[in-house]
Amino acid sequence: MQTSFTLAQLADPHVAESEQIVRKCVHCGFCTATCPTYVTLGNELDSPRGRIYLIKDMLENGRPADRQIVTHIDRCLSCLACMTTCPSGVHYMHLVDHARAHIEQTYRRPLPDRLIRAVIARVLPYPARFRAALKLAALGRPFAGLLERVRPLRPLAAMLRLAPQDLPATRPSPASPAPKTETRRGRVALLTGCAQSVLAPGINEATVRLLTRLGVEVVLPAGEGCCGALVHHMGREAEALAAARRNVDVWTREIERGLDAIVITASGCGTTIKDYGFMLRLDPAYADKAKRVSALAKDVTEYLAALDLPAPDASPGLTVAYHSACSMQHGQKITRQPKELLARAGFSIREPREAHLCCGSAGTYNILQPEISARLRDRKVKNIAATGATVVATGNIGCITQIADGAGMPIVHTVELLDWAYGGPKPVALEAVRDAAGVRSGAAATVAATG
Repeated sequence: MQTSFTLAQLADPHVAESEQIVRKCVHCGFCTATCPTYVTLGNELDSPRGRIYLIKDMLENGRPADRQIVTHIDRCLSCLACMTTCPSGVHYMHLVDHARAHIEQTYRRPLPDRLIRAVIARVLPYPARFRAALKLAALGRPFAGLLERVRPLRPLAAMLRLAPQDLPATRPSPASPAPKTETRRGRVALLTGCAQSVLAPGINEATVRLLTRLGVEVVLPAGEGCCGALVHHMGREAEALAAARRNVDVWTREIERGLDAIVITASGCGTTIKDYGFMLRLDPAYADKAKRVSALAKDVTEYLAALDLPAPDASPGLTVAYHSACSMQHGQKITRQPKELLARAGFSIREPREAHLCCGSAGTYNILQPEISARLRDRKVKNIAATGATVVATGNIGCITQIADGAGMPIVHTVELLDWAYGGPKPVALEAVRDAAGVRSGAAATVAATG
């Protein structure tokens, strides 16, 4: 795509980076076939190609964002399916991240939108605050229908509906005893995370159990916090970079003590942490450290796939529908390892149709864009149910939360199934699964009912 940025504009390293990305776009339109919002809405401006035109026009003319651009950029899930499809290597992720930061700096959103985004940024990344908010959600849930009728307040209704009815009890961080010297196979830091540690603490517990049994020492560094993804995708770049710097400092201290990897169990976080090197490239105090952290960041299945795993203790024999989170398959390009690990552990794997399309979770998207998110969720749930599987496995807490209520079958993290197969306890979500055939029949009935 031809550009006409001035030399003065290109002196800004962010603009210069975006200009190089825009120039790679050749208008081929391949991205439209795999873009969830274009497939759902059919609007060219809700496709990656259309958004690239809008971003180019905004940046090239040096103008603030307007309502049209904000509408179409806000509708982007950042699922990154377009990057998987693009034959020209357009790095759409960095371009849309720059656009969101520009929007945050130059556009004044309506008051309800500003308040909702501020609540998200001040609550979700902080486990104690998030837990308190989820408890308060029980009081507000009866008003969800009323809030739904007022368009600017629909995100609040979405928050209330997404809040779980039952919250896991507060539990101490899972401790990992150091393996004996002769059996030690590695030392890793585990990202504890923010929302996941509140919604599903069993995921990290399963990870620690499994890695410890395999001879890997797991450390939980003090001072680590949210990876910054939630605020990063809202364009709140100063907050995102502050979160990144804090974690880089914490993990650098562990790296100096000897660290083989930084293991991450939420693929959305993994995509962001693997991008720390780019995010902090202009900070001379952090550029090299951040690049080193990004190089060590591994999804838990990525790390496990590199180990020589023993034969599983027992074959669970369940049929698993594997849902590959967008941040896993498109953001990190991890497609083979989770399925191979599950198959080796004795599970029968089935992939839903349209596996490349987002489930509609996308960080805070299911809060900020509830209508589009719901349409994508229903489409995903229907395809999962059609597999006839007994259980759904995925590698991202956002997808688990999004799909859980409508899937018609239990949904668990991939590592919870692997922990079970290799000697750990059966995942709590599977306790009700006694008759696999009966569960499959129920899933089939769900498909029939939804057409």
